[in-house]
Amino acid sequence: MWEKQQNSKKFRKGVEYGSARWGDKDEIKPYMSENPWLNIPLTATESITMESRPKNPKYARNKNILVIGGSGSGKTRFFVKPSLMQLNCSYVITDPKGTLIGETGKLLKRGAPKRDKTGKPIRGKDGKIIYQPYVIKVLNTINFSKSLHYNPFAYIKSEKDILKLVTVIMANTKGDGEKENQDFWYKAERLLYTALIAYIWYEGDEDEKNFSTLLDLLNESEVREEDEEFKNPVDLLFEELEEQDPEHFAVRQYRKYKLAAGKTAKSILVSCGARLAPFDIRELREIMSYDEMELDMIGNRLTALFLIMSDTDTTFNFVIAMLQSQLFNLLCDKADDKYGGRLPIHVRVICDEFANTGQIPQFDKLIATIRSREISASIILQSQSQLKTLYKDAADTIVGNCDTTLFLGGKEKTTLKEISEILGKETIDLYNTSETRSNQKSYGLNYQKLGKQLMTEDEIAVMDGGKCILQIRGARPFFSDKYDITKHPHYRYLADADPKNWYRSDKEIHPMYLPKPEEEVEVIEVDLSQAE
Repeated sequence: MWEKQQNSKKFRKGVEYGSARWGDKDEIKPYMSENPWLNIPLTATESITMESRPKNPKYARNKNILVIGGSGSGKTRFFVKPSLMQLNCSYVITDPKGTLIGETGKLLKRGAPKRDKTGKPIRGKDGKIIYQPYVIKVLNTINFSKSLHYNPFAYIKSEKDILKLVTVIMANTKGDGEKENQDFWYKAERLLYTALIAYIWYEGDEDEKNFSTLLDLLNESEVREEDEEFKNPVDLLFEELEEQDPEHFAVRQYRKYKLAAGKTAKSILVSCGARLAPFDIRELREIMSYDEMELDMIGNRLTALFLIMSDTDTTFNFVIAMLQSQLFNLLCDKADDKYGGRLPIHVRVICDEFANTGQIPQFDKLIATIRSREISASIILQSQSQLKTLYKDAADTIVGNCDTTLFLGGKEKTTLKEISEILGKETIDLYNTSETRSNQKSYGLNYQKLGKQLMTEDEIAVMDGGKCILQIRGARPFFSDKYDITKHPHYRYLADADPKNWYRSDKEIHPMYLPKPEEEVEVIEVDLSQAE
């Protein structure tokens, strides 16, 4: 008996070199909801549920999705639009060309039908379907005249928020040749920004809490190299504040900044001026003078916030990065402090052209923790190397916290290699025939097994344009057709289906007021003919 155990063999017939294979329709079912309106469409045949707590906990997956596709692969058409047509959560969407809001806005304004647990629309006493229209918000960094106002100062609630705001400003307004965060000038600038923003937040009037006031304070921070005793107006403001409260947060920061000698302080101010140069544009200062975004309400009511940015010029993309950073932190804090850890309405942040948006500080930590708060991020890239360029070593952590990866096509070598490796190897059969020619001919047949990538790099590179690869953590990969948006019940409300459905966001932002017949109004007559 002992000898038999010693000589026993372990065979894995048919999977000697790998067990990789494509998933089938039965393997995706546990990840989908029976109610189709509670799903996120990914391919023509696969979706994942929006439910955070499915019936069987082992099939619970976070809603963070990594979408990779080269230019023209259909990232917006095959992923973003199907997600918006579901109308099952609040959305924060980056819109690189500014066309997505026009194409989908009418559907969102009409809203989502109220549905029961089975997905059937709920009707009122009059028999009509009850709709829940979305609140539509727009931040437009291409055309400021078509944008609502966004003021980062409106979301500062504590000294911690001041530090976060300074961090995001520094991270997204640095030049290409600027050194890492350990640079002396970086730290000195940070001290000055922190001191000035803290002063504005604590001591300023409501209409002064904005970037215009910050620029005014910087402009008044004159330094004279030859006169170390010279005091500018800002020095006098902080001296007055120090007399009232020597341990004031703003005073402590400013005191550290003033340790710099006159010549050094002048260099720091020059760096600050260069960094905040975009704010010299009057239009930018104007849209950031007060706030209309109501970011803290996105998890309370159905909202669609469109962040319109240029896909050719990144000058103002730091504003969007600033908003996204504040949004994640604000919603997490609100979920913890007010709702016991979970927002009433799930918030999906769909980051199209994520690599061009700007850097969100500590995003690798945020994406790992937002799941439990009913927040998720969909990261859309042209290649995985873009993420590594922006987030360096943290890129792998970000990818690792996306339970779902959707590849729509591309030819970037690093991406092709990583996808091929993750798909794994399958075991294939190999037959070799041989022929020996001599006085007596002989033939041979050899059979063996080999391992082959389920899909090699060159096969992925020439993948049919209508196909995609879907990978969900814990499931076999799926090789499927891309989602056909024309088959969605809400497709007819998009501008893709009918140009008449184009949504004019500028009319919503600056509507012309029309009084109702029963309203009392004051009529003022002005004779323009007498005007000179």
